[in-house]
Amino acid sequence: MRAFILTLALLTAALNGPAMAQQAVPFRGDRMVTVMTRNVYHGVNAEFSQVAAATSLPDLIAKVAGVYNGYHARNFPERAAAIAAEIEATRPDLIGLQEAVLVRTQSPPDGPATPATTVDLDYVQLLIDALAARGLTYERVATSIGWDIELPSALGFDVRHTDREVILARADLKTADLKLSNAQTGHFATNCVLRTNIGPITIKRGWVSVDVKIRGTQFRLVSSHLDGDCADPAIQIAQASELLVGPAATDLPVVFIGDFNSDANGGPTGAYGVLVSAGFADAWPIAGSGPGLTCCQDSFLLSPVSLLSRRIDLVLFRGDFGVMGTSVTGDDPADRTPTGLWPSDHAGVMATLQLPQSVSVEDGQ
Repeated sequence: MRAFILTLALLTAALNGPAMAQQAVPFRGDRMVTVMTRNVYHGVNAEFSQVAAATSLPDLIAKVAGVYNGYHARNFPERAAAIAAEIEATRPDLIGLQEAVLVRTQSPPDGPATPATTVDLDYVQLLIDALAARGLTYERVATSIGWDIELPSALGFDVRHTDREVILARADLKTADLKLSNAQTGHFATNCVLRTNIGPITIKRGWVSVDVKIRGTQFRLVSSHLDGDCADPAIQIAQASELLVGPAATDLPVVFIGDFNSDANGGPTGAYGVLVSAGFADAWPIAGSGPGLTCCQDSFLLSPVSLLSRRIDLVLFRGDFGVMGTSVTGDDPADRTPTGLWPSDHAGVMATLQLPQSVSVEDGQ
C-alpha cells in the first residue's frame, strides 16, 4: 500500500504547492478531518452479467447459484481484513462505503414472493468486525438501501442482493468538540434500466449524508455511487445534477466522496464536469502524487499486477477547505489478501481537510 506522508497543518497552509505526505493522526478537535471513500466491491460483476443473459428458467437458477458461489469465491471476510488494514494505516474519521451489500437467503425458493431475511453476508458488519479485531471502533451513521433483487437458485434457496451506501464514523469522535447530526438518505430519480432476458432491472442508486460540526465549524459530508452500468452518460450526469439540487443545496460547505464513475483524469467531462462546473474542487490535484488511479481490477480480483487505469473514486469539496494531503489505498500488490485477492476492484481514496474558519451555521441548514 502506498502511504504518503501528510504535512503538518501549519506548514502546509503556508505552501502553495502539493502537500507532502504523513500518517494521519487521531482527531485532535482542531478543525481538521480525514475522510475516506471505499468501494468495497460486491464481488460478482461477471456472474451478474451471466444472470442477465439467462435464456430459460433452468438457465437462470443455475446462474443465480453462480452468483451466490461468486460472493464466497471473492471472500469478503478475508478482503474486509485487508480493507481494515488500510483504514488502520490512514485512520479516517469518516468513511463512505459503496457496494456494501447485504446477501440474504430464503428457502424454499420462490423469488420475491417471500422476502429473504436469513443473513448470509453483511459486508458492513464484516468490515466493522474486522476493524474491531484491530482495536478500531467504527459505527454506522447513515445507510441508504439501493437496488434490491431476489431470485431463485439451483441451490434450493433464493438469493437476495441488497446494495447499500453507508457512512461510518469513528466512535471515539463523539466529543464536545465534534458532533454529527442531520443524517439523511436519498435516491436518484434517474437510474439505469438494464434490458435483460429476465425482464428490465432498475439499478436504483442514491446517496447518504451527515452534517459534521467541529468546534462550531460545520460542513456536510455526502457519499454516493453514480451510475456505471448503462452506456448512456446522460444517466450519471442527471444523477450528479440531482446531488447538486439535493444534499448539496445547503449554506454549509460540502464534501462529496464516492465512486462517481466519471474519469477525473480525462478532463471536466461527464458527471465530473458537472460537479466541477458547479464550484466543486478536486482534492487530488491539490495534494495527490501521481495519477491517483482507482479503477478497476479484474472482476475475479486475481490479477498479479494492478490493472487500475482510471481515477473515478474522488474527494470533491465546495468551500474554503485546505487540503492537507490525500492518498490512494489498496492499490499495491502487497495489499492483496493471503489467498491473492485484491481488497476490492477499486482502490480507496483518503484526504485530510482543514475546515473553513469562518463558517458557523446552525445544524441542518
